[in-house]
Amino acid sequence: MAANMPVEALSAAQAEQELARLAAEIGAHDTAYYQNDAPLISDADYDALRQRNAAIEARFPALKRSDSPSERVGAAPTQAFGKIEHAVPMLSLGNAFNEEDVTDFDGRIRRFLNLEAVAELRFTSEPKIDGLSASLRYEKGVLVQGATRGDGRVGEDITANLKTLPDIPHQLPDHVPDIVEVRGEVYMSHADFAALNERQSAQGGKIFANPRNAAAGSLRQLDVAITKQRPLKFFAYTWGEMSAMPADTQSGMMACFAEWGFSVNPAFVTVDETSGLLAHWADIDAQRAALGYDIDGMVYKVDRLDYQQRLGFVSRAPRWAIAHKFPAEQATTKLNDIDIQVGRTGALTPVAKLEPITVGGVVVSNATLHNADEIARKDIRIGDNVVIQRAGDVIPQVVRVLVEKRDSQSRPYEFPSACPACGAPALREIRDDGEADVVTRCSAGLTCPAQAREGLKHFVSRAALDIEGLGQKQIDDYWELGLIRSPQDIFTLEARFADNPPEIWQYTSGAKDKIGTIKDSARKLFAAIEARKTADLDRYIFALGIRHIGETSARLLARHYMSLPAMMQAAQNMAAGDEAARSEIETLDGVGKALVNALVGFFSSPDNCAAVTALIAAGINPTPPEAVATDTAVAGKTIVFTGTLEKMTRAEAKARAEAMGAKVVGSVSAKTDILVAGPGGGSKLTKATELGVEILTEDQWIDLAAR
Repeated sequence: MAANMPVEALSAAQAEQELARLAAEIGAHDTAYYQNDAPLISDADYDALRQRNAAIEARFPALKRSDSPSERVGAAPTQAFGKIEHAVPMLSLGNAFNEEDVTDFDGRIRRFLNLEAVAELRFTSEPKIDGLSASLRYEKGVLVQGATRGDGRVGEDITANLKTLPDIPHQLPDHVPDIVEVRGEVYMSHADFAALNERQSAQGGKIFANPRNAAAGSLRQLDVAITKQRPLKFFAYTWGEMSAMPADTQSGMMACFAEWGFSVNPAFVTVDETSGLLAHWADIDAQRAALGYDIDGMVYKVDRLDYQQRLGFVSRAPRWAIAHKFPAEQATTKLNDIDIQVGRTGALTPVAKLEPITVGGVVVSNATLHNADEIARKDIRIGDNVVIQRAGDVIPQVVRVLVEKRDSQSRPYEFPSACPACGAPALREIRDDGEADVVTRCSAGLTCPAQAREGLKHFVSRAALDIEGLGQKQIDDYWELGLIRSPQDIFTLEARFADNPPEIWQYTSGAKDKIGTIKDSARKLFAAIEARKTADLDRYIFALGIRHIGETSARLLARHYMSLPAMMQAAQNMAAGDEAARSEIETLDGVGKALVNALVGFFSSPDNCAAVTALIAAGINPTPPEAVATDTAVAGKTIVFTGTLEKMTRAEAKARAEAMGAKVVGSVSAKTDILVAGPGGGSKLTKATELGVEILTEDQWIDLAAR
């Protein structure tokens, strides 16, 4: 199957399929990490997904998607906080994993700047803190605004929360520029993390998995008083908008930050060449366990700001900076059992139950085994001694088995052929390319209680309905009581229980102490549910949990269909053989066959159609996207972008076209009105020429878009 094939062996069709899969998978992990503060995979596995995506795009540039992860940073802000648009985008960093990558980084910079190999090129080096990025805006020296990274363009307004941190000054010295935007990382030390979990345990509260999750969860509290009680710290390391620059080097700016009252990492240094960077990396790696806070690598930056300005940015990252990652921490323990967990899409995920072991300061008792193929490939057996690692201090994984310590009576693990939750057959689906999927899935669908429960948790998640007071814990509680078993049950709670709310509703905030009366708590929950009946249509589409439909593709579908009934009817028409309806949706830029097949498959199920119909009957009325412009030069026209755009990203160009009322599709046909071609237009340019389609350069497109 395409997911397991080397990039160089992929055909164009397989590459397109892989890019669609990677966009959806990386998008889901971005949401888990940046929005939910609950990463699902290790940093190393996440980096591997992004590296594969970049490699495929480099080999097939014409197939680059409009929702490509290479054009995306973080995840969209949640509805719980106000939104702040960053004056200067908060971008990410490229990665280096070995000495050769660091040497290449130096070489690329010298080639770009046309510097001789012996020319002076100073760098800064500092630890990469594993916390939550934040931006602080000062006007006339006064802190007026604080925000999370969000999706890099728009973040969450957490000003009040950030003001509770002792490391963040509210007033800067008189001589600072009129506008100062300081950016850095909010984190929690190991000692403070351990003390917090002790207090949480004693009070019956939530136990955090690691310091990063604790810091992120503490900073994004709706109740500022809770944030104030949490031991959060802040390291400043860069800036955004500045009305004037007080220094001409990165190191000079850090000195200014320190003078203004910010904490700057004491391990920050400047060096003259890559050998100095590598020596500092090795030195900090050796001290890592004693630093007292989590880091996952070092960040190198060109020191001279005029060089940074010349180097600029590529995609989602600056050319003048890179993150040099540390290897994962490892330990040896015994695998006592293998547990099978059933997810909302029916995926059977094996989890290793381990003899508890401390890795990187955290006690580990579970590790992901991914899938049946992974167990077979590594020949993992119950009773084995195994090496585990916590790459990026997230979910541990089994690296290898110590075969030399294996019991001679052990036998290979037999992956279950039936769902452990409902007993239905567990199968590996055959993909479009004829290969079996790596994931084994329960065939029962939403009649499987495990899938139904996990589907409900997805339905109310932050990226979906985001109902205040109704999270994963409450779904578990209400499921056990039989109060909620399907999405429509959420919207009928008030009608069923307003006069006699179950006692458990006093805990909707997650706190064990009673706050107000039971009816007051229930009333707040009813109000929160009522408010989400008109949530954005794309949130409802994403909330349905249809495979291959992430947040980005949900927005595409919302803009195209404008209502749930229209989308359901179109899917049913496609299932009945309406090729025109299928062709229409497949031509949308960012929509592939896998997504369309998943949409058709979902609404081919009478149970799924009944669930959506029941939601509508329960009173939901999703808000469709804002109407697009109709009085522009491209309103109603179909546009294709191809080649490399040099003055704006593909995503920016597409967004601008759609805002002007145009329809952006991914392939050229007789229905195409305009092709915008950058360098390397390829086959799309050739076909457009043959069909007589109007062809614009990027500059011509910018002129047209400005009208």
